[in-house]
Amino acid sequence: MPLSEQEQRLLEEMERSLYNNDSDFVTTMSSGRGRPSYTMVVLGILGSLVGIGIVITGVALRQPLIGVAGFIVLLAGALFAIAPPRRRRGLLGPAPVPPRSSTGGAPRGRGRGASKGGSMMDRLNERWDKRQGGDGR
Repeated sequence: MPLSEQEQRLLEEMERSLYNNDSDFVTTMSSGRGRPSYTMVVLGILGSLVGIGIVITGVALRQPLIGVAGFIVLLAGALFAIAPPRRRRGLLGPAPVPPRSSTGGAPRGRGRGASKGGSMMDRLNERWDKRQGGDGR
């Protein structure tokens, strides 16, 4: 079902508001998955192969528990191979916070949208109420 023109405008306004008010979230989400770790992929494939071997051994020995254990190893290896790379963190805590810009002004997340009479969600809720007849149903 295609969006109406009003819904498209509302979606575009929400996107603009997101870019303006929460740039940290936007950069985190738009950075993609990053470069794959070939070591993790190779280890995951090797784990999957070991899992297949265990499953075959369980079938040959007619031991269902060994087959189930092999399937779990196979699944864990596959998940390990396709898992997105994680950012490295120091041993003493989370990754360092990037320095703030020297332009000053309002803190992030409290930009133009918050000073116009409420948060973005408040404005969206008000618009929704207006579309539904104004009584909040």
